Amino acid sequence: MAGSGRYCFGMRHPEVVLDNCDSVYDFYRDHRQNRVQAMGAYALLARRYRPRISYAEGAREGLRELTSQRRPLLISINHLSQQDPYTVAAAAWRSGLRPVIGRARVLAKDELFIDPDQRRKVEMMGGIPVFRGKDHGIRAVNAAGQRMIDICAERMARGDSVAVFPEGTCNDVDPTRVQAVGSGIGHIAFRAMKLGARPALVSLGLSYGPRPDPTVEPTAEEVKSASFHFGVPMPELPARPAEIARVVREQLQLALDGAVAAY
Repeated sequence: MAGSGRYCFGMRHPEVVLDNCDSVYDFYRDHRQNRVQAMGAYALLARRYRPRISYAEGAREGLRELTSQRRPLLISINHLSQQDPYTVAAAAWRSGLRPVIGRARVLAKDELFIDPDQRRKVEMMGGIPVFRGKDHGIRAVNAAGQRMIDICAERMARGDSVAVFPEGTCNDVDPTRVQAVGSGIGHIAFRAMKLGARPALVSLGLSYGPRPDPTVEPTAEEVKSASFHFGVPMPELPARPAEIARVVREQLQLALDGAVAAY
């Protein structure tokens, strides 16, 4: 894969396709977006989408302490719509996550890196591509998934935060209930800790309000003024990936409950 000829380091971006995944992750291991541009884009999205932010008791203070310490954050968000990356970016600007803009990696499905214009936007927001089993087949993406987890762990060990939609796909079942959480987020934290990092879990619940049919995507207008709710951050995580994933789901449900109640 690395010898596919699609990528020469330092010369151009690698093509984001599965059979080129070694070059892809070699590139995103060190890629840095322009932080000034990222801050400007997040501010613009905040004005466009006008998210409303609420916090569990003690969450704002806990988040402020973690960012002042430059602790790497493992930011967990429930996934409702293709619009989520933009509304989440807007929420980051209006919340205690603003200090990590430009220092956070955001896991994004590989198809978002196909169109050059869209890819520039995703990369500017810190995107790292994910090759999903539902798109390519579980067995086909196994090696790429391991590389992606390793890259995220390395970035956290260097001080970056990582934002994940741990459900893996949009929830078209019940927007008030967190769906199954894969083990990937647990392995990211576990491997980051093995590298000496101390990732702290930040759970961010998202609600676009009552939806009569959750299988129908909300429109760009319907996702404006979304409700975001921060759960109390967890500065220490369990030792095993499966236990971390279980805690992620529990804490994310609490945050989602808060977002729904505050809508």
